[in-house]
Amino acid sequence: MSGRTIAVLTPGTPAFAAVKWIGTFTGVLGALMLALNIPLSGWGWVLFLISSLAWTLAGAVMKDMSLVVLQFAFVVVDLIGVWRWLIV
Repeated sequence: MSGRTIAVLTPGTPAFAAVKWIGTFTGVLGALMLALNIPLSGWGWVLFLISSLAWTLAGAVMKDMSLVVLQFAFVVVDLIGVWRWLIV
């Protein structure tokens, strides 16, 4: 990764804010999809995965290791959800 890419993803930049908002919106939409328990609900796990990856990145940029560990655990859970709901 180049230095410019890292500089763009620093707290306070529009790109960093976008990562956090993407994480927020996809997390809320993923929860809603699973709660509705409709035929497309499995895709809620994909949205959760996107959310968890976005928040893992945000936590890493903020050097908040508790957030990184939590979101990494959610990534694992989300991958299991994708596997069980969409693949098998």
